Amino acid sequence: MRKYQLITDATADLAPKALNEIPELEIIPMEVILDGEVRIYGPGGDLSVEEFYEALRQGKYGSTSQINQNTYMQYFEKYLKRGQDILYLCLSTGLSATYQNACICANELKEKYPQRSIKCIDSLCACAGEGLFVYDAAKRWQDGACLEELFDWMIKRRLNVCHWFTVDTMEFLKKGGRVNAAAAAVGTILQIKPLLRIDEDGRLVLAGKPRGRRQAQEEKIRCLKESWNPSLGRTIMIAHGDCYEEAAALKEEIEAQFVEADCMIAPVGPIIGMHTGPGMVACCFWGTR
Repeated sequence: MRKYQLITDATADLAPKALNEIPELEIIPMEVILDGEVRIYGPGGDLSVEEFYEALRQGKYGSTSQINQNTYMQYFEKYLKRGQDILYLCLSTGLSATYQNACICANELKEKYPQRSIKCIDSLCACAGEGLFVYDAAKRWQDGACLEELFDWMIKRRLNVCHWFTVDTMEFLKKGGRVNAAAAAVGTILQIKPLLRIDEDGRLVLAGKPRGRRQAQEEKIRCLKESWNPSLGRTIMIAHGDCYEEAAALKEEIEAQFVEADCMIAPVGPIIGMHTGPGMVACCFWGTR
């Protein structure tokens, strides 16, 4: 048994290949309200990625909710009772209040288990960026990095995770309050595929307005050329909102231009997909900014 358990949440979108390599990772599922019904996404949940995007295409919509303190208590205490410490990597505070709930729970449990260490980290990441962060952290965990060593590595490296992604339509950004109705309407007419990123505070920001899918792909390649640093990590996570062919085309193009790249394709789950919709394509990598 390991001295500490590495935990993350269902917002971390990981490629199937990556999940197979880190089977001991604990992933906390999250609630999704879809068409008025509470569903669970993640290990042991009742909502699949395929069903989720089919529902969106049928015009259904919903919302996501943060992980509550009771859920954290259940997952954290399971390992504390075994005599293990905890290292939890959480969705960005710039996008959710989930991290605050984790910290409240951790502080309560520290009183009950004073001999145990519980460390929660705001990843400043989401989606495949969080998945990339978790994947590389988990490999170090498997290689025997102690809790303090891995914690320090995470704090040092979290701003090196670069997220660049485009969405197929502004409709879901409008529903989530990211853009207004007028901007969404104009974007649709002009076939704008917004280029977005996660900034240094872990918030979603608009970074460009490419027109058409080809230009959207070219923008992600440009961002990769400008800031990818393979010495920090060769893995590139390509994520998609139920548009595998587009993700595969981006993977092929990246591998043709960047021979050192180790690309993985991951599905975008409902937690982020609710706000980006079908057709979202992300490119996440270790970079200089």
